[in-house]
Amino acid sequence: MMGIKKEHSIHRKRDRNLGIPELVAIALGGMIGGGIFTVLGISVSMIGVYTPLALMIGGVLAYLAAYSYIRLGVYYRDEGATYSFYKRTFPQSPFAASLIGWWVIFGYISTLALYAYTFASYAISGFAFGEDEMVRKGVAGGIILLFTLVNLWSVKGMGKIEDLMVYIKLVILTIIAFVLINRAETPLPVLIQANAPLGLLSLLIVSSLTFVAFEGFQLVINAVNEMEKPEVNIPRAITIAVVLAAVIYVVLAYGAIVAIPFDDIIANQEYALAAGADNLLGHWGRELVIAGAMLATSSAISGTVFGASRQMAVIAQDGYFPAFLSRRRERIPANAIVAMSVLAFVLILSGNLRVILEFGSVTFLLVSLLMAYANLTVRTQTGSSLPMILFSMVGLSGGLGLILYYEYTTQIEQLYFIGTIYAVLTVGAMVFSWRRGR
Repeated sequence: MMGIKKEHSIHRKRDRNLGIPELVAIALGGMIGGGIFTVLGISVSMIGVYTPLALMIGGVLAYLAAYSYIRLGVYYRDEGATYSFYKRTFPQSPFAASLIGWWVIFGYISTLALYAYTFASYAISGFAFGEDEMVRKGVAGGIILLFTLVNLWSVKGMGKIEDLMVYIKLVILTIIAFVLINRAETPLPVLIQANAPLGLLSLLIVSSLTFVAFEGFQLVINAVNEMEKPEVNIPRAITIAVVLAAVIYVVLAYGAIVAIPFDDIIANQEYALAAGADNLLGHWGRELVIAGAMLATSSAISGTVFGASRQMAVIAQDGYFPAFLSRRRERIPANAIVAMSVLAFVLILSGNLRVILEFGSVTFLLVSLLMAYANLTVRTQTGSSLPMILFSMVGLSGGLGLILYYEYTTQIEQLYFIGTIYAVLTVGAMVFSWRRGR
């Protein structure tokens, strides 16, 4: 009997393949892939030289969101993460659990679409067909397919590939940032003086809109069954990832605004850094930026498919998604991986970069607010600070309100589009919670 127990213990230890480097890579893969390459052009078009400050505030907002995720993740240790935390905190509210499950999964699907669309924009930016929308969407579908196959292959294989992509891209992004800073054409004080005074409201709106750039740290918790010492690794990996992402965003955004003319950034929002580097650094600079962007978005796609598919499988196992999505092959939720990838490609075919970005930011601000509320409910068990939770809830609800205000006053048709998506998700959650109740 002792020999069987020992063999079982060894087997379980071998199953836990992901350490701090892999976990940080998964989080940074999701965060940085959808970050600077996606939001830079949009942010500069709205607030110009103050973009690094907006990203800094976004990093603070991300840490406020991460606080409750860390506490709940260590307490529950459930790969269902967001969905499972809410379900286990409020066991008498099946519809609420179903609703948050649908919201968060489709939030991940939107970010997956965002990363793939950004990958395609950079990948074809140097070709004659670079502005062809159907070619761009076809390339986006191709990269989703590639990392769907990688995630179906094996957990360990995905982890090692993710490590390689993330840490190479960090080196490339660091090189790009410092090259841009060294080639600065206009000092920051001159740029600030040339820009119109910035209102606090505009700054906070952009910080909220770019919140999706920090989405991805939650993916660490989805890997709880594949990691050692969750009580240590979850807080460390998430904190390291949020801080590193914020620093990289701020430095890279600073390099871009002092070296690349704003008109170039705004005119080429979907591949702003590549267009700017071509004019400033020549062919090799453009190729370096494109390589960094493709690595960043690739690791984001891989990390998002890995983490979110596990959450989808858990939700399906509980009856809130179709049952076939819960099936696994050697711990890999194959059907969930395929379903997420197909839905992300459908969203790419139907949407555009800005609306996908805004849907993702609204969703993750809303879900993070609900996680803070769940943490408030069980704060004694999680050992959380009441002032910290309340501060988080104020910040997250403020960010959510600012995005909705911006949409209402400037782009009400996109607010209708986002509202329609939420209506469909709510009906789906209602139907499955009713079926499960029966």
